[in-house]
Amino acid sequence: MREAELDALVVSDPANMNYLTGYDGWSFYVHQAVIVTHDRDEPVWVGREMDANGARATTWLAEESIRSYSDDHVQSPYDLHPMDFFAEILEELDAEDARIGLEMDAYYFTAKSYTRLQKNLPDAELDDATLLVNWVRVIKSKQELELMRQAARISENAMQAGLDAVGEGVPEYEVAAEIYDSLIRGTDEFGGDYPSIVPLMPSGDHTGTPHLTWTDRPFERGDPVIIELSGCRNRYHSPLARTTFVGDPPKEMRHRAEIVVEGLEAALDHVEPGVTAESVERAWRDVIEKYDIVKEDRIGYSMGLGYPPDWGEHTASLRPGDETVLEENMTFHTIPGLWFDDFGVELSETFRVTSNGAEVLAEFPRELFTA
Repeated sequence: MREAELDALVVSDPANMNYLTGYDGWSFYVHQAVIVTHDRDEPVWVGREMDANGARATTWLAEESIRSYSDDHVQSPYDLHPMDFFAEILEELDAEDARIGLEMDAYYFTAKSYTRLQKNLPDAELDDATLLVNWVRVIKSKQELELMRQAARISENAMQAGLDAVGEGVPEYEVAAEIYDSLIRGTDEFGGDYPSIVPLMPSGDHTGTPHLTWTDRPFERGDPVIIELSGCRNRYHSPLARTTFVGDPPKEMRHRAEIVVEGLEAALDHVEPGVTAESVERAWRDVIEKYDIVKEDRIGYSMGLGYPPDWGEHTASLRPGDETVLEENMTFHTIPGLWFDDFGVELSETFRVTSNGAEVLAEFPRELFTA
């Protein structure tokens, strides 16, 4: 905040609220935020009155740092808005004429939130501080890494459950149900949380489109199926993706899968502190270019703690032009895939940057599976 010359920071991204205070509740569909100033030892949580007990239950904050607005501010017919109350709190914190950072591109910070703050705080300077907390989060602590490793154990179980369930004549939703059952049941040692993204399951010729979910269509012989999922442990994720085929895969698909595995492993082998994010992507691209394949999309991103609709941190990406230097204990989901008109192949791994390479968090075969 000092480097950005901010006097106050309003943090509305649910993952960043959790990171700063521990707050954990499914209340992000209404306006809520954490306010940070230089002269207070702890942030101030501001949210809906009925969620204040959730803040008391899940955060480390003192009672005076938990502030709530009345329910008539929620979808109000009285021209009330939660940001009216936020403005009052900022005035109490002597920030009415301060330089205030806002997460302008956060999913749950609306255009009306901005204009309402602007109206209520005419002497304040409102500045975009969207990724300030996100960039702090890219280096993980030992505790965070342990939660991500636990999430990886859940991912392994859920992926196996999904692959075992796929079969000719089985409706897609039945596979999704098996995956969800495993994601929530977790392991014998610990349970799972809800993931920030639902299991993604494009099948058939839709595997050329990576972000589709399940339907009630039964799988047919000759269907490729992509499964992308993530175990979640105390809001920390470890995504994993694999591809299977109902029946005997054609030679071309086997070959494409081998290319994806070769490129993924080349990218992982390149990882170490001091290399750039774009050079990791370059290692992947050097492989696929040998096979006359061109793909310009990013192949990974920094991630970990998350709430719907995303587990990504929106900071470093493994793609051309990203000169972020990798540091020890950064974590990435690298998800190279090749998508064509009639099928796609996708495999992914979550990894930690260690002092001498990449620690892949999940232990799962890298191959094209068959059902």
